[in-house]
Amino acid sequence: MSAESMKRQESLPAEDVKSVVSVCGVTVAYRSYKDRPTTLKESVINFLRKGTLRYFSTFNALDAVSFEIKKGEVFGIIGSNGAGKSTLLRTLAGVINPTEGNVNISGSVDSLIQLGTGFDSELDAVENIFLNGSLYKKKKHEIAPRVPEILKFAELEDFATTPIKYYSSGMYARLGFSVAVDRQPDILLIDEVLSVGDERFQEKCRGVFEGYVAAKKTIIMVSHSLHMLEQMASRIMVLSKGKVVFIGDPAEAIELYRSKIYETALKG
Repeated sequence: MSAESMKRQESLPAEDVKSVVSVCGVTVAYRSYKDRPTTLKESVINFLRKGTLRYFSTFNALDAVSFEIKKGEVFGIIGSNGAGKSTLLRTLAGVINPTEGNVNISGSVDSLIQLGTGFDSELDAVENIFLNGSLYKKKKHEIAPRVPEILKFAELEDFATTPIKYYSSGMYARLGFSVAVDRQPDILLIDEVLSVGDERFQEKCRGVFEGYVAAKKTIIMVSHSLHMLEQMASRIMVLSKGKVVFIGDPAEAIELYRSKIYETALKG
């Protein structure tokens, strides 16, 4: 992979510097329910209601998060487990609605978050390609010409008519990846999918992302591979306990993240 071809997009043409993703004050709150011992009065109320009083605490997976992403950027997101990275990607994908705040996105969005979502294990690869395409409102005549290329990229030509319930986890993930990237969205959300397949297939995946960058597509990527993000990202955001603690130069972001991990280890 050419590091420079994936490196920072610092001199984008003026027409390409508009924001395609705008996140303003986004909070995603979850409620954790639990029962607790009740007073006599509460017991009477429970009896009258024929139920059990339930109490909850609120946990903010994202807490007043704000940022903007320009067209053509490769935007990295890092943070410890539980920092809110995957919640943020799912919010951008429209899977989760924010409790507060707004998300504005300009252009088509696709996600490589959970590869193979929507596949039917009883169907074979070709049938699942058509099924997935129909979920995105594609017509059969639009999908059919792409099937050979999808199978070729996934290296599944010899297993095209095998029900995917017999696939290995790697075969399943390769099919999911190949189907997703074939849709060519304007904005691609990625959550730790560069570990799909063996090293050779991972290089093919990186080649796809190089093509996205060359085509001025926008990539938003979560990964624990700091070296890869430093090579690929134009900017990196550091999340900690649902809050943004830094957005900017990849090297600075990674240094800050590592120092926070070190501080946490010392406190532990």
